[in-house]
Amino acid sequence: MKNTESTVFLVDDDQAVRDALVLLMETENLNTESFDSAEAFLGLCDPDRPGCLVLDVRMPGMSGIKLQEELAARGIVIPIIFLTGHADVSMSAQAFRSGAIDFMEKPFDENILLERIQEAIRLDQSNRKALDKQANAESRLASLTPREDEIMWLIVAGKANKEIAAELDLSHRTVESHRGRIMEKTGARSLPDLVELTRASRGSRQD
Repeated sequence: MKNTESTVFLVDDDQAVRDALVLLMETENLNTESFDSAEAFLGLCDPDRPGCLVLDVRMPGMSGIKLQEELAARGIVIPIIFLTGHADVSMSAQAFRSGAIDFMEKPFDENILLERIQEAIRLDQSNRKALDKQANAESRLASLTPREDEIMWLIVAGKANKEIAAELDLSHRTVESHRGRIMEKTGARSLPDLVELTRASRGSRQD
């Protein structure tokens, strides 16, 4: 069973900063886990666990920016809030281009940090719902045969059974039969339902 409780993952090589952050998270009843290095976090990182990452920029070994790059390379999507003791415009720009939620300079405003963390958790929840919806849609569409898939996209494009039959050199009755099986297999109850299902997958096919 997946862990559905969001966790704030804290990564900072400074023990005092980690302790302060953990204490701050506890005041808001936020589930937290702390790590003293990017490598330690990577070693235990589970992409199925929801939450967000509060990450120091400059650390011995792998930096926060390098960790962000490594997570992206592994296909791990998690909202990141960077903390830094040294403001660096080019570094912050890079972090934002790669999807960071915020780039905050130490000492940070605790209330603002908590607001950003709540925003990051909501974003993660939204992303995960979208991914679950996409996976469900793709699973339902994968049940179609190649011919059914071909006809489905023509249906979604708004073509009538008669037009599809002429285009594919099939009988009208055959197209009707395929259409019925498509609706049954995908669980779509109407044409708008079917259109929404294809949109929830990886996007409309480009012919």
